[in-house]
Amino acid sequence: MAQPSIACIAFVAKDDHPLHVTVFPPFRESRLRFLILINSCLDILDLRTRNTFIDQDLGLLQALDERLAVYGWLTNTGVKILVIVDLAGRHIDGTGQKKNITPVTGMKHSDLKPAFRALQTAYIGLLQNPFYNPDDQNESSRIETTSDTPMGINDKKFVTEVKRIGDMWSPSLTII
Repeated sequence: MAQPSIACIAFVAKDDHPLHVTVFPPFRESRLRFLILINSCLDILDLRTRNTFIDQDLGLLQALDERLAVYGWLTNTGVKILVIVDLAGRHIDGTGQKKNITPVTGMKHSDLKPAFRALQTAYIGLLQNPFYNPDDQNESSRIETTSDTPMGINDKKFVTEVKRIGDMWSPSLTII
């Protein structure tokens, strides 16, 4: 059984437009699919916030199929962090071909908390940067980018940190 891996990380503004989206291999060509999935999860998140008192950790928002699941986190400022987890993992054998892997049937509620805390810390670090202007991102987040580049926030340190967290995360980690 393979360990799950992160397929996509998205930061969504309080007014529900994507601030930043990073897609990890082997899903680089699935950016549009993930954007649609993120938008559908925003509807679920909106329903949860209207009907109940919620904590920062929103847990499982939606399971797309046997392989992909979306988990959410809400910051104090209303920015939503969504992580799409590939339950089959991305382990590759020596020949470069993907092994026939059975997806994990579930994850513990607390498995993603270290990743969410690290992502929130990276976002706070971005906001503390005196050269970063969040108002400038509204225009650039709507610009179409290639499938290899992250969409939205293009601060080099932030993008690198998000990629590091996405590549490094596994369910057994307690600190990232």
